[in-house]
Amino acid sequence: MFFVVSKLFWSVFAPSTFLAVLVLAGLLLALRWRRAGLSLAGAGVAALLLFGLSPLWAALLLPLENRFPVFQDDGGRVDGVVVLGGGQNPDISALRDQPAFSDTAERMMALAYLARRYPDARVVFSGGSSALEAQAGFTEAATVRRTLPWLGVPVDRVLLEDRSRNTWENAVFTRDLVQPRPGERWLLVTSAYHMPRAVGCFRAAGFPVTAFPVDFRTTGTIGTSSVAGSLAEGLRQFEIGLREWIGLPVYYATGRSSALFPAP
Repeated sequence: MFFVVSKLFWSVFAPSTFLAVLVLAGLLLALRWRRAGLSLAGAGVAALLLFGLSPLWAALLLPLENRFPVFQDDGGRVDGVVVLGGGQNPDISALRDQPAFSDTAERMMALAYLARRYPDARVVFSGGSSALEAQAGFTEAATVRRTLPWLGVPVDRVLLEDRSRNTWENAVFTRDLVQPRPGERWLLVTSAYHMPRAVGCFRAAGFPVTAFPVDFRTTGTIGTSSVAGSLAEGLRQFEIGLREWIGLPVYYATGRSSALFPAP
């Protein structure tokens, strides 16, 4: 139920969708009540421009990305690596019979690097389908299975967890799959902006992990590079940050995260 509700909520209230509907509603309203309708439409347009063309997206992402530092190899033992799904296009991958990604490919780069860097560590990829009605074979894990030979990584080198639909299920299903032992050191690979929520989920599931953030979207500060190149790109980055900031308190309130804003 949690998964379905969260999907439906975001499909309606994602800013790009909600504000576009607001503008359309305002224009329709203006056919009868001109001033009220135009005011509503104008507010929607102003919000779209503000969220898409200002540095607000960077202001949202920056504290998320800076929460966990870049991993520094201290020479200690690494017993396992967990890479979370994201950015795969399972439907295109299955129908075209080759790997298809739209975003966050750095996670796969990290998987290949860490599999070679720590040859004795267990490597797990966790990702099922985020679709409300998943089809057999249309999973992120299936896409990764096709991708591994392209990366020069043997398919049997990586355990594939293909049931999870969200971050909480990533943590629970991966824990059940690998049964981590006390004292083991596991690296968690995901996008830097997603790391606080992901770490919170794994800790709440009783699976301690060490953050290995990738896929940074900001330079570490807010400057001239914080202005998006287009309205669409700015809105997209804004929605990524907003979704995380909404997800953090929701996951914490529902017992799916160990803290409101997890830290190292």
